[in-house]
Amino acid sequence: MGYSLDDMLAKFRPMTAAGRVAGYIPELSKANPDNLGVAICHHDGRAETCGEAGFKFTMQSVSKPFALALALMDNGPESVFSRIGMEPTGDSFNSLMKLETFSSLKPVNPLVNAGAIATTALIKGHSPAVKYERLLRFIQDLAPGCHVGFNEQVYKSECLTGDRNRAIAYFLRDIKAIDGEAEECLDLYFRQCSIEVDCVTLAHLGRSLASMGVGRCSIPPAYARIIRTFMFTCGMYDASGEFAIKVGIPAKSGVSGAIMGVVPNRLGIGVYGPALDPKGNSVAGVALLQELSQLDAWPVL
Repeated sequence: MGYSLDDMLAKFRPMTAAGRVAGYIPELSKANPDNLGVAICHHDGRAETCGEAGFKFTMQSVSKPFALALALMDNGPESVFSRIGMEPTGDSFNSLMKLETFSSLKPVNPLVNAGAIATTALIKGHSPAVKYERLLRFIQDLAPGCHVGFNEQVYKSECLTGDRNRAIAYFLRDIKAIDGEAEECLDLYFRQCSIEVDCVTLAHLGRSLASMGVGRCSIPPAYARIIRTFMFTCGMYDASGEFAIKVGIPAKSGVSGAIMGVVPNRLGIGVYGPALDPKGNSVAGVALLQELSQLDAWPVL
């Protein structure tokens, strides 16, 4: 590849000044907005890193593709998509509007918050604790040897301030998009978002979705294709269309500043830059990925 990660980080780090860290989850507001890191994991497992690639942060919405993978493996696509739609949305990731206006009266896709809460509820287990442990172990197995932990402070912060997600969870229960107690489903979702990783972990997780059969618990190729398609159409919040045109790979962002990219059959990418643009994506991270895509010919799906 014709690029220098050091040069690229030096070029795009000043862009962090144009963004703001997430403020609606108090613990995330403590992040250093100047941080910027990237890791690239190639098909053979070789990793390139630069900047704050070893800095630990929570997955937030980047956890959603893996909850979807486990739900698909537990239940099959027909069962999952009887409760959750397959369509992109131009609305904010935490909007409730489509829950009432979508014709089928179900979440529009698994990557908005409503769909993610419903997806996580489909993970099998006789208790929320068992479901969470299964998801955590699943992510650990997909990135063996990488850091996968849990951030208790972020979890508590989410629980204290997650009123909109709480409203979503109760609405989902009312329309029978989730079974069981709304608070239990919500607690599982908050724990999922508080799983802690670094850029190297994200890059390995991205590689696991590239259908190369890596890790101790590989995702079936048919399910990996479904997940990549959702990431391509819905993965960057309501900037997904612009990102698809300018960068052209499946990706999933989180309000911690994380972005996980997947270049099918080639590599996974992990980016961390907590300074966000108005749509909730890492401002410097998106620019860095766009530059990378122009320097190297990336296949899409």
